[in-house]
Amino acid sequence: MLNHVRGLVVRARQLAPERGGAVALAALAVLGLGGLGWLGREISASNPSDASPSLLELLEQVGAPRSGSSAPAATPSLNARPAPTPPAHDRWVSPLKRQCTADPALSRRLEAKVAALPLEMERLTIDPTNYGSRFRSDAFGNPVDPTPRVVVLHETVYGMQSAVQTFLTPHPRDEDQVSYHLMIGENGQVVQALDPAYRAFGAGNSAFNGQWVMTNPDVGGSVNNFALHLSLETPLDGEDADAEHSGYSNAQYDALAVVLTDWMRRFGIAPQNITTHRYVDLGGERADPRSFRWSELQTRLAALGMLCKSG
Repeated sequence: MLNHVRGLVVRARQLAPERGGAVALAALAVLGLGGLGWLGREISASNPSDASPSLLELLEQVGAPRSGSSAPAATPSLNARPAPTPPAHDRWVSPLKRQCTADPALSRRLEAKVAALPLEMERLTIDPTNYGSRFRSDAFGNPVDPTPRVVVLHETVYGMQSAVQTFLTPHPRDEDQVSYHLMIGENGQVVQALDPAYRAFGAGNSAFNGQWVMTNPDVGGSVNNFALHLSLETPLDGEDADAEHSGYSNAQYDALAVVLTDWMRRFGIAPQNITTHRYVDLGGERADPRSFRWSELQTRLAALGMLCKSG
């Protein structure tokens, strides 16, 4: 699988002269990718390739702060008007609890993985139709904070290579545009599809604890402008619409904790703001990630010292 993904990375860099048709992912319309990228307007003209600006430069371009700082104030438009608020939605109650004790051996092993992440992570260059810039104002002229502050967990439903191929494929129609920032394969391989400085099209009509950003008043609001989207590769027995499957591997939970720790440290994201696609979806159509074991993530984030300050 890892060699196949590396091959797709090479193919991504050669994509300009070779643009194939989209891959059909029917089951994703219920559980995963399908129809998530409907906010894909005002697409950035640049691709987050190896030659692109650094994350810090990109964050400064879109007005996002450095980790630990406050977002710079934006001036409201003279024609600004109140934005609609999300419909009533149960508040997210995180399964992650405060924990300050951990296995020292596990802590050392996972911290080593955090340190190695920048070198071991595969990076794709996805098609520009499948992502956008983070907005600093909404469709009504109100300033909004583009800083990533929520992580939404997903699953691929089909294999990771199918998701990768979908992201490499141009999708001119808004309703077909889709992406995650990062995916984790069954063997723990980490593939970054999109730099966090950009807006992934990971959720459609969605909100988190009463928050959304509406960039198109005709289609509703979304968490995409302030969210990071991470997807776990679904096991083979999960390529269906069943409520459960055999679950994710230990290697996936290791890599998930490592990536989340990196994001939490860089952007100051609280553990209570790690949520699921099932929760943020306002249409009640998404079920991912199915069979997710929060206890596995709890143990690993505690080992990395990320839960001691949570309440």
